[in-house]
Amino acid sequence: MIKVGIVGGTGYTGVELLRLLSKHPEAEVVVITSRAEAGIPVADLYTNLRGHVDLCFTEPDVATLGECDVVFFATPHGVAQNLMPALLATGTRVIDLSADFRIRDPELWARWYNQTHGCPELISQAVYGVPEYQREAIKQARLVACPGCYPTAIQLGLLPLLEQNLVDSEHLIIDAASGATGAGRQGKVDFLLTEAGDNFKAYGAGGHRHLPEIEQSLRDMQPAGSKPAQVTFVPHLLPMIRGIHATTYARALDANTLPDLQALFEERFADEPFVDVMPAGVHPQTRSVKGSNMCRISVFQPQQRDTIVVLSVIDNLTKGASGQAVQNMNIMFGLAENAGLDVVALLP
Repeated sequence: MIKVGIVGGTGYTGVELLRLLSKHPEAEVVVITSRAEAGIPVADLYTNLRGHVDLCFTEPDVATLGECDVVFFATPHGVAQNLMPALLATGTRVIDLSADFRIRDPELWARWYNQTHGCPELISQAVYGVPEYQREAIKQARLVACPGCYPTAIQLGLLPLLEQNLVDSEHLIIDAASGATGAGRQGKVDFLLTEAGDNFKAYGAGGHRHLPEIEQSLRDMQPAGSKPAQVTFVPHLLPMIRGIHATTYARALDANTLPDLQALFEERFADEPFVDVMPAGVHPQTRSVKGSNMCRISVFQPQQRDTIVVLSVIDNLTKGASGQAVQNMNIMFGLAENAGLDVVALLP
């Protein structure tokens, strides 16, 4: 059995990790940390785990964590940097669900996250953990930077188009909407039921901190010589608990020579266990992926003109965070990629 540690287990991504790992056939969570909740049984905080997780929260300790085969960080941005050098020195492998190691330029990271990066020397060691195009690098990684939720939905939707250099990469437009859990568990007025319920609003239209991660990952997909991807990204808050719906608009470089887009997407993702290309003309729904690690995608070319529309839905806590982190762990340790993740979405 793979011995697993979790740092920062009291947030939504932490409890999602525990939900998935508690039924994983090849992994066992042996330590979970929280400074604020140290000594408290995990199942007292998250009662859905009663009878499944018997651990208590403990103070983070590098020696204890270093005895694990893999450690997940489900912490706020900026926290993982402090423990990472000492933890990697123990030989354990790490999967970081925060943004600490996603952006390769530490100065760019500092501008968007309003703090100096604590260990820029480790950034180059981090593998950006999107299995659908980084699988081979993930297998060998000591440190995996698990992608953000919005970036996951967006890059999976654009991957076939950018790989084949079919669209104007300098003018990509993305509208994406997330459930309230995307903002974390901390109390904020904007996420009170009376504020978020029966409401739909945009935020971060002038610049959202997922933007540099999105552009970096899209550029990684592009063939050499392509014009670097530039994105206009506008996120929205949905009055629901979990889920992301991303709508991407891309202009074809030559609408007259486009391949069959439905066939292109189906062929690109044919062997991907967690990407489902919907039948032609079908629109994916967030409820069809709730609680699962699946991304469902549809592609359209309205009126056969030069604009391509891609719709992508994921659960922000699963494929957008903890599920993808477990998928990365499975790849790193040579397990079946769907181990612990072969679950049906919750519906209704």
